Amino acid sequence: MQYFFTLFLLLTLPIFSREISPAFTFQSRGLVNDFVIDDGKLYVANDEGSVEVFDVVLQKRVAEISIMPNKSVVDGWVNAKILSVDRFEGKTLIVSTADNGYRNVWLHDGFKLKQLISKKDKLSIKEARFIDSNNFIFGTLGYDMVSYTLNDSYSNFSKQIEQSAFSDMVMSEDKKTMVTASESGQVMLLESKNGELLKKFKPQNLDNIYKLAYKNGTIITAGQDRRVGVYPKNAKPYYLKSNFLVYCVGLSPSGKLGVYSSNEESDLQLFDVQTGKKTHLLKGQNSIPSTIKFFSEDGFFSAGYGNTIYYWHLRDLK
Repeated sequence: MQYFFTLFLLLTLPIFSREISPAFTFQSRGLVNDFVIDDGKLYVANDEGSVEVFDVVLQKRVAEISIMPNKSVVDGWVNAKILSVDRFEGKTLIVSTADNGYRNVWLHDGFKLKQLISKKDKLSIKEARFIDSNNFIFGTLGYDMVSYTLNDSYSNFSKQIEQSAFSDMVMSEDKKTMVTASESGQVMLLESKNGELLKKFKPQNLDNIYKLAYKNGTIITAGQDRRVGVYPKNAKPYYLKSNFLVYCVGLSPSGKLGVYSSNEESDLQLFDVQTGKKTHLLKGQNSIPSTIKFFSEDGFFSAGYGNTIYYWHLRDLK
């Protein structure tokens, strides 16, 4: 109880200045490719072959899951890049690079590491997410959505969603649905358990979507066309125009507050999803943003093509 009370105080400290800068940062061992928030901790995927675990209250690294290096004929042993990480019921799902463009998928149960998919399966996986305690789903570079079991690595289904290259996927809070996107700018709503198409949205992006955010029925997209596509839960879709490539987006748990990377200085722009009104600009990130995830309505973490993870307080900005 004391732990979570301290965590609440730390992450809801008021901001009295209108100029917004990071409240605190974490330093990863390598470049950050992905991260997930679970039970007051950040699980950070880096390109040095590990998933680092940071305690938000203690503000330090408290654990690490290491993946074996890959054997290269030319370079010898090379650290595997961790491409994606996910958490569910105390377990960690990890995608790492292997030889010849293929991927390995691992499950860490808190004690030991188990390999679910190896390079022998010849799969070019971009990211993987839990569906439930027994199954996970991944997207390949060719936009195949494939579901596997956790226990025996048996394939439940495999469906090619589109001919375009796969961009990103995000699960709903209850994991019953998922949103996917591609380089065509098309956004799809799928049923997680079987990959069935539930809805095909009228695109708000003209070409490649880099990242998605999906919270409380609302979706936003980050586009190469300098657009933020906005698909509100109960309103007409629209887009916001940025003056630079939009590499990343994030949504608060309620789906009411959005944020996107907005310029060459890697500043982050907040906006009201309902009205589309741009509000505060967050300054201080020193790398192109690639991942944004909210901790609560009052703050979020961001990371980019560097080794720093930033936390931003928002409580007094609404």
